[in-house]
Amino acid sequence: MIQIDDTVVSLDLIERFFCCDLASCHGECCIEGDAGAPITPEEYERLQELTPEVWDDLTPAAQKVLEEQGPAYYDEEGDLVTSIVDGRDCVFTTYGPGGMCYCALEKAYREGRTGFCKPISCALYPVRLQEFDGFTAVNLHRWKICKCAEVLGRGKKIRAYEFLKEPLTRRFGAEWYDKLCLTAREWLRQHPDR
Repeated sequence: MIQIDDTVVSLDLIERFFCCDLASCHGECCIEGDAGAPITPEEYERLQELTPEVWDDLTPAAQKVLEEQGPAYYDEEGDLVTSIVDGRDCVFTTYGPGGMCYCALEKAYREGRTGFCKPISCALYPVRLQEFDGFTAVNLHRWKICKCAEVLGRGKKIRAYEFLKEPLTRRFGAEWYDKLCLTAREWLRQHPDR
């Protein structure tokens, strides 16, 4: 672990290679898991505002969940998370050819229909944040569905922190990200076997 300002960053973020490989995983991180994506109360408000914009991109089952429950709920641990369909898919999941899973929110953003891409926890994935009194832990979540991303990242020589530059900067700021890069370069120089 390394400390940068009020964060404690897992060395996995620096040492591990990572580059999303949608062609292999088909966006499975949006449909696997036991709860929706963590969101902030501010993001909840944005999701409520944006639901009409992405409505036609959603499945009928997702539309039904949104009508009955809204875009989010509190999970068993008391965290505010995106609603899910059939205990599985994020309610904002949409499907393309070949079963490819996409985020309807990101799709609308990339098409210029909205100014909001997606919740920060989604953008940061596979990074997971945990808030403690006085600091934030920045950890890299590893599981089997992202193995192809680790393989692709290694092949392209892209470290997780490099792949996640935009969302890390969005969450923590450019100055924080610059400090992370300096720390990462020095750590990797001192540990060339990593």
